Amino acid sequence: MSRKETKAVRIGHVTIGGGAPVVIQSMTNTDTRNVKETLQQIEALAKVGCEVVRVAVLDQDAAYAVKAISAQSILPVIADIHFDYRLALIAIEQGIHGLRLNPGNIGARWKVQEVVHAVKEREIPIRIGVNAGSLEKEIREKYQGVTAEGMVESALKHIHVLEDEGYDKIKVSLKASEVPLMLKAYRLMSETVDYPLHVGVTEAGTVRSGLVKSAVGIGTLLAEGIGDTIRVSLTGDPVQEIPVALSILRTLGLRERNVDLISCPTCGRTQVNLAELAEQVETRLSSLPALDRPLKVAVMGCAVNGPGEAREADFGIAGGKGMGLLFRKGEIVARLPEDELLPALLKEIENYVKEHGKDEH
Repeated sequence: MSRKETKAVRIGHVTIGGGAPVVIQSMTNTDTRNVKETLQQIEALAKVGCEVVRVAVLDQDAAYAVKAISAQSILPVIADIHFDYRLALIAIEQGIHGLRLNPGNIGARWKVQEVVHAVKEREIPIRIGVNAGSLEKEIREKYQGVTAEGMVESALKHIHVLEDEGYDKIKVSLKASEVPLMLKAYRLMSETVDYPLHVGVTEAGTVRSGLVKSAVGIGTLLAEGIGDTIRVSLTGDPVQEIPVALSILRTLGLRERNVDLISCPTCGRTQVNLAELAEQVETRLSSLPALDRPLKVAVMGCAVNGPGEAREADFGIAGGKGMGLLFRKGEIVARLPEDELLPALLKEIENYVKEHGKDEH
């Protein structure tokens, strides 16, 4: 899959754009002033695969807390600034790795200029973040509502402010909760500039509805070669966002598939709680270390046809009434009571990981 070549920017030790792999981002929902809780959530996000994290800077206390957070975080940290440019200046002084500004609510041009002057010395990238819900009044009036063209015009206006100041360490996002609007805006922007694009569907919703919106919106753009970094926005614990983002990237071949889970849709022959069993397997597999080749695991509901239907799987289990089968490459290796199926499968996988795990040292 070919991707559009964009300029590269660095946020801490992470490169975005310039042909680098698509980067996964999230945002903490802790009180940034609570440094301990914020760092704990950052660590949890990193553990499941997040690569860059954003924190809300609501006031001066939060801006000053950025110093300890940025210094101790295992991920590069971006300060999310709304309304008060002075908070951006404080965050810069405290060692933040990147900024996200919403041009629709920062205010006068001179305020943006002050921020640019401050980031120049430290080469801190700025993400120009345009949201459909906070588009400038004059642009909404010009286009008689919120349109993709208006969103792009808003972004370009503020990009030009930075460029006029001789600054080009820029990322751009044009988020909307409506997927068709978001798609059109990003496509127009991709045709217009070569800055790296941060792709996402804002206010996507709960895990269920937000997952679908994000998969369609983000996945469509990535399939077209558009996008350098992504965030799946879901209501609730941000840790839930990361497996979804990884799944989108792996489905498109933009990340190695560490595990390919195969499970049947169930039918009238199913006599085991297959949905719960598959969820348990997926959860346990999500934390596997890097492997030298993808692992195929099958969870099937029929002991009669399951092994044959999933014969390409490295390992699998197939449920029956009170019992089930453990199989390898379609060959049955054990008949076990139902409550022993999951432990037996995990034991097989544990042995596989010992043999095929990558040496990261």
